[in-house]
Amino acid sequence: MKFALNVLKFKEVIILNEHHPYVVWARKVIEAYVKEKRKIDFDETLPKDLFNKKRGCFVSLHKSSGELRGCIGTIMPVYDNLIMEIRENAIAAATSDPRFPPLSLKELDDLVISVDVLSDLERVNDIIELDPKIFGIVVKSGYKRGVLLPDLEGVDTVEEQLRIVKLKAGIYKNEPIEIYKFTVERFF
Repeated sequence: MKFALNVLKFKEVIILNEHHPYVVWARKVIEAYVKEKRKIDFDETLPKDLFNKKRGCFVSLHKSSGELRGCIGTIMPVYDNLIMEIRENAIAAATSDPRFPPLSLKELDDLVISVDVLSDLERVNDIIELDPKIFGIVVKSGYKRGVLLPDLEGVDTVEEQLRIVKLKAGIYKNEPIEIYKFTVERFF
């Protein structure tokens, strides 16, 4: 019964908050791409800050049950502005996340979208500076790199956060690492 209440609460939060312009834009992009295989152009209804900001971002897709359906992003900006960053990451989350098949038409109605806009990376000198509820992390070892967003369900300790990100990157336990932290503004 507890799980059912959590799912309902998750749905309520999303239903109440899925009107932020970043999320509305991501949904428009995904729907146009899944339905018509085309990238839509920007329009005047989008906030001006989308054209002026240059930030890395992640677009996360969940089913209404809370189950992850796709998540792709950039830790540093790759495109000219945030509007393009969101568009490209939204399409990639829907079609190119290697953990999932491309999103189908019938999944669109059950799709919950969030957009995380990242701060600049800051080098970590001691893991005491980390808090998995506040900071996402990037861990590097040679050419290997892993990223984990902050405040993820089931990631409650720094040790668990580091374990997961090293596993994602293929970094072995005793390899030397560099750690960077970042914060996000999360929009639903």
